[in-house]
Amino acid sequence: MKKLTLVVLFAIGFASFGFSQNLADNTLGLRLGDSDGFGAEISYQKSIGRYNRAEFNLGWRDSREFDAFKLAGVYQWVHNLDGNFNWYYGVGGGVGSADFEPVPNGNGGLRDENDGAFVFAAGNLGVEYDFDIPLLLSIDIRPEIGLVGFDGFDNDFLFDFALGIRYQF
Repeated sequence: MKKLTLVVLFAIGFASFGFSQNLADNTLGLRLGDSDGFGAEISYQKSIGRYNRAEFNLGWRDSREFDAFKLAGVYQWVHNLDGNFNWYYGVGGGVGSADFEPVPNGNGGLRDENDGAFVFAAGNLGVEYDFDIPLLLSIDIRPEIGLVGFDGFDNDFLFDFALGIRYQF
């Protein structure tokens, strides 16, 4: 019985050590990344409980073929790695609008893609460092798949890799 009690106490202590981070109530900053063109997003995170948060990003993408604006939202689960390092994963989605540049069609004319709105589903996986000052740096990947939209964005799969710089308050 003493061995079982010792194992249970060890497991509880290990679990509490693994989830010992404190999430900031709010963060605000930038998420700078690349998925078919450089983009910047204004990023806001809101703590929802001890180990969860919601992240909202409003930004644009700029490439040779199109310019796009996007609003994305992701629900995240956050776990402590070691010290001030955390890792997180999440699911969500968003909406956006794209404006395509005319491109040569090979017959001497220009092909103009359909412009318009789109809806996408997204996942999220990343690692972050929580400084002792109110600064949070992160690197993450947000795979996105187009669900509804015009040609070029429906059924399209993109990997959005980004660096996040956020102020915590």
